[in-house]
Amino acid sequence: MLLEIPGVLDAQKLAQARALIERGRFVDGRLSAGKTAARVKHNEELKSDARLMESLNSLVMGALLQHPLFQAAAMPCRVATPYYARYTTGMSYGDHVDDPVMGPPGGQYRSDVSTTLFLNEPDDYAGGELVIDTTYGEQQVKPAAGSAVIYPSSSLHHINEVTSGERLVAVTWSQSMLRDPDKRELVFQLYQARESLLESQPESATATRVDHAYVNLVRMWSEL
Repeated sequence: MLLEIPGVLDAQKLAQARALIERGRFVDGRLSAGKTAARVKHNEELKSDARLMESLNSLVMGALLQHPLFQAAAMPCRVATPYYARYTTGMSYGDHVDDPVMGPPGGQYRSDVSTTLFLNEPDDYAGGELVIDTTYGEQQVKPAAGSAVIYPSSSLHHINEVTSGERLVAVTWSQSMLRDPDKRELVFQLYQARESLLESQPESATATRVDHAYVNLVRMWSEL
C-alpha cells in the first residue's frame, strides 16, 4: 500500500522544524548506510546535539504518531527515531530496499513500513521525486510540505536526482502489528469503510457488523 497523508505538519510546525534544522549541521548520508545502500546513496543527513534533536523529533514525530491515518495504515508497535535528509543539486538515492532489521543491539526492530515526511514545498526543488515500485508499476510522489508518504519497506524505491534547489525530508520506519503488507492494506480498506459507516449511519446494523469485523480481524492478525 502506497498512501499519501496530507497535512501531518501545519505551516507553523513546518516553520519551527526548519528553524531547528538550520541550527544543526549535515554530514555525508553514506555514514549511516549499509554496504549495499552506500553504493547508491548520495545525500546528507542532519547531525546535531541531543537537545536540538529531541526538540525536533518531538515536533515532527509527535505530529506523525498522533495522526489517525498513520495509526490506521501503519498500525505501528515500534517507530524508529527519524533521519533528516537533505538533497541538493546533483544528489540522489539509487534503487534500494530498506534494511529488514534496524536499530542497535538490544533495541532492534523489524522495518515493515517506511515513512517519508516532506519538510519543504515541491516548488523548492526540481527533480527529487520519490519513486516506488508497486504492483501497478512505478509511482512517483512529490507532495506538498507537511505531507507524509507511507509504503512497505520491502518495496524497491529510489530518489530521482535533484537538478536544482534543495529537498528536505524526515524518514522513519515502523514495525507494524500486521507484518504482512497485503493484510495491512486489507485491514486499512476495512477501516475506511468502517469510519464512513460510523460517520453516516452510526446506529445501523451494517455499521455494527463492519465495526465488529474490523476489530476482530485486527485481533486475529496482530502480532504482539
